[in-house]
Parts: sequence; structure tokens; C-alpha cells
Amino acid sequence: MGKSTIVSDPEVMMGKPVVAGTRITVEYILEELAHGQPIDTLVASHPTLTREGVLAALEYAAKVLRLDVVEPIETP
Repeated sequence: MGKSTIVSDPEVMMGKPVVAGTRITVEYILEELAHGQPIDTLVASHPTLTREGVLAALEYAAKVLRLDVVEPIETP
């Protein structure tokens, strides 16, 4: 099984990073997981998304956070 990659194309989802071969953004995947959506449910809800794609999105997000200085977000 090939490894899913994250791509960014200005013509797809305004250039936001997406799982290759889909229009599903890393941002969307992170939000769904943060709200308690199980990976299997997320994959079942989106025919073009695979478990490997979700894991690639998580890996991508971790790499991006390592590259930046991140400030905590205060919540009300």
C-alpha cells in the first residue's frame, strides 16, 4: 500500500494542504478528530479518504508545528 501524501495546489481548496487525490484538507481532518470523530468514522464518511490519509495529515501537522514558533491560543 502506498503512503498518502499531503499536497498543496492553488487550484484546489484555495491552496490549503489536502490529502493527495482528495479535496479533504488537513485542517478539516484535525478539526473532526479534535471534536471526537473516530478515524474509522471519518474514513467511512468520505469515500476518497483512507486511514493512511488521515495519518499523513497528522504527521504533516506535527511537522509544520515543529517548524514554527507556536503561541498558545487562549480560549474564553
